[in-house]
Amino acid sequence: MYWTRRDLYLLVILATVPVVLYEICGWRWAVLPWTVVSLLGTATAFIVGFKNTHTYNRTRDAQAIWTNIATTSNLWGIMCRDYFRDPAVARNLISRHFAWLTALRYQLRGKRIWEVADKDYNAEYQRYYTIPERTCDLDGELAKYISVDERAKLLTVRSKATQLLAMQSAAVKAAFGADAVQLAQFIELQRTLNTFFAQQAQSESIKDTPYPRQYSIISTIFVRVFSVLLPFGLLQGFDELNRSTPGLMHGHMIWLLVPFCVIISWMYTSLVQVGESTENPFEGSANDVPITQICRTIEIDLREMLGERDLPPVILPENDIIL
Repeated sequence: MYWTRRDLYLLVILATVPVVLYEICGWRWAVLPWTVVSLLGTATAFIVGFKNTHTYNRTRDAQAIWTNIATTSNLWGIMCRDYFRDPAVARNLISRHFAWLTALRYQLRGKRIWEVADKDYNAEYQRYYTIPERTCDLDGELAKYISVDERAKLLTVRSKATQLLAMQSAAVKAAFGADAVQLAQFIELQRTLNTFFAQQAQSESIKDTPYPRQYSIISTIFVRVFSVLLPFGLLQGFDELNRSTPGLMHGHMIWLLVPFCVIISWMYTSLVQVGESTENPFEGSANDVPITQICRTIEIDLREMLGERDLPPVILPENDIIL
């Protein structure tokens, strides 16, 4: 109710004006056949449902991608720990993997012009939670995992995540050239890096490809037209209730149209708003896929594999919201 209150204010006005025109101004001709409004409502329901199904699929796909990243990361940690005789080499590869996860999540949390996280009704909730990628500097986060020289190389590249995977590939190749790993192990490590490249591309595809604008705008237009016309389609029906209503409400049943129209229209406008907040799963809204938490969980798991005891803290929800 609080999240959608701006629409509610407008819907109350849209429902009240037709009643005033009909009841007070005497515009008895200002009615629409209910069949017209019901057909429009049915078409609107199909379009809104179509949009919400596809926007939900985007969030579900994003969650599946990052679940796979977590799984593959654990596999990477096991291979680095068990394939290399030198623990320092394994530690460097795993630390650089943490840097890749960090660079990727910062890249995904960047702003895009079509995203809605900073719209008024979403931005007001940002005081209840923290977006780490907007409060912490990327270079400072990368300093925890990679050397100054490697950070300097990243300054001039567009995609830091891609460059970090390239560094990983070069390090694995160098290890193979120094006979630190066998051929089968080298192939398996390179295959895992290829998987990371694919998972990064899948995440970037969702981030950089908005829900098709033609479907988004037609859904919005249909809901707005329906919300405007709905009261005109119900005027005559509520007015006829006076015939069977005695007592205080006799002659005033038309005013019940206002709350019922608001409820019906609010259902449609809320569905549009829910779909809109679901279509961009990496934008930093309260409904995001929790990639920051996933990255921290991966880091804790891999550090435990290396036998470390000084672990970063688990990320906990703020006001039941976790990113």
